[in-house]
Amino acid sequence: MTWLETYMFPLERRFVTREFVRWGARLACWEMIASGTTTFADGYFFEEEVARAVDEAGLRAVAGEGIFDVPTPDSNEAAEGLARAEKFLSDWTGHPRVTPALAPHACYTVSPRTFARTVDLAARFDAPILTHLSESDGELAMVKQRYGTTPVRHLAALGLLGPSLTAAHCVRVDEEEIALLAAGGVGAVHCPESNMKLASGVAPVTEMLAAGVRVGLGTDGAASNNDLDMIGEMGSAARVHKVTALDPTAAPARTVLRMATQGSADALHMGERIGSLEAGKRADLIVLDVSGPNALPLFDPISHVVYSARSDAVQTVVVEGKVLMERRRVRTLDTEAIRARALRFGRKIRAVLPD
Repeated sequence: MTWLETYMFPLERRFVTREFVRWGARLACWEMIASGTTTFADGYFFEEEVARAVDEAGLRAVAGEGIFDVPTPDSNEAAEGLARAEKFLSDWTGHPRVTPALAPHACYTVSPRTFARTVDLAARFDAPILTHLSESDGELAMVKQRYGTTPVRHLAALGLLGPSLTAAHCVRVDEEEIALLAAGGVGAVHCPESNMKLASGVAPVTEMLAAGVRVGLGTDGAASNNDLDMIGEMGSAARVHKVTALDPTAAPARTVLRMATQGSADALHMGERIGSLEAGKRADLIVLDVSGPNALPLFDPISHVVYSARSDAVQTVVVEGKVLMERRRVRTLDTEAIRARALRFGRKIRAVLPD
């Protein structure tokens, strides 16, 4: 909460504009293509700029317009945010690769009334809902103080725990809450590197999978990670659960690879269309080079991808049958223009940061 309230929110209020989001989204798309991501979920401000960047880059995304009960860079109040979100849904519904969504931030920044209005709006457009859920002890304490319950039970009482919801983190959840997530068909996104960096804890992934929760894998974002590299995220996920459980067989490579592919597609409620290579699904795939020394000799490709591969092993990325990167050359983005703009924004931010 210190990271969020003392650092991130003030910096966002000062620097986040439509142009900032436009170039930041392009930078993120470049990094994700270069490290082998084909589909991602996002919730932020000026989300139409994220959608445009996705369209330009050729990626697939669930893009959620951020909704808060406090002033944000693109809305002064929840009503304005919901109006922006409605226009966003109207403008982007039906796009072949961009699924417009609603992103009410969290139980401690969104009131029950705003959550209820979000659910109604999502139902009108048959749109997904993205949120942060049970990320830390600080969140649990705030929700307990305000509502006398836990974040998961709070959302259950508000009618959000259904098959349209994808919830990031789910670190602090008990057995009963895991059962609620599973019964509701909620997608849970495990973000191990972000949770480690912010000392939030380790999500009970083994228990969630055993209970039938749709568990995917994510980075959370560069602000709390500091990269968008899903190859590296797989290695972190596999290792953190082993050391947490003191069991080297916990989170085996095949389980983790599935979390990053079909599991993530299921968590985004898109598992019928993407997530595996089989007839009838969309042509989303990546090609990895296995000629490097860390791949020699190659006995188990799955083990190699999870434990040994690096993101620069990704050579080719294909989404919806279109080649976005071939032999490490990104085809769809002007990477030098993105680099120049990112450095320019970086200098502005650095100028106001303490030494």
